[in-house]
Amino acid sequence: MFIAPADATRGEDEWRSFVTSHPFGHLIAPGGPGRDLPVVVPTQFVFEDGTVWLHLVRANPIFAALAENPRVLLSVADDWAFIPSSWKAVGDENPALGIPTTYYGAVQLSGTATVHDERTAPGTVAAILRRQLATFQPDLDVADPGETHAARLFGILGIEIDVEQVSAKFKYGGNVDEPHRRAVVERLLARGGSGDDAAAGHVVRRLRD
Repeated sequence: MFIAPADATRGEDEWRSFVTSHPFGHLIAPGGPGRDLPVVVPTQFVFEDGTVWLHLVRANPIFAALAENPRVLLSVADDWAFIPSSWKAVGDENPALGIPTTYYGAVQLSGTATVHDERTAPGTVAAILRRQLATFQPDLDVADPGETHAARLFGILGIEIDVEQVSAKFKYGGNVDEPHRRAVVERLLARGGSGDDAAAGHVVRRLRD
């Protein structure tokens, strides 16, 4: 993706926080040269240190693509909000001359995927499930998946992605001065639509940082 200097991440802490707080994205596997299109799978995931962990049903077509080529890209985009053209005007500026835009955060993690199969490596898929349970419901008692649902584990496969490259973009008005960004924040909070509070929070945070 194109990243203008004003939208570039402020550093690893920023993009890591975004990914861990938005653990749902689209996993993209290009497969081999004979494919017309990549395989794209919406999925929840766990990101720890430099590794992504997830599981999918064995029948998912992404596994055929991974067998051809283990390279993948995980795309995470969220906290978006449409900014009407009139919001770009402050003071005596003409609202009709404003240019609309969309604020959003986006992180793309690329790397090499390893597929885990209980049939050939017992315990590997169960370990991924335990990791996911500990992340998404740490305060709930739950039966151990490897002990209670051992037979059902044969119907799913785990994926481990060693992240090798990160592209991160935070498009939150960084190309305009602080008064214009503050004006947009006020209007986002007043509108209160889906994503507006989160987008406003990113604008304020990046002004502060």
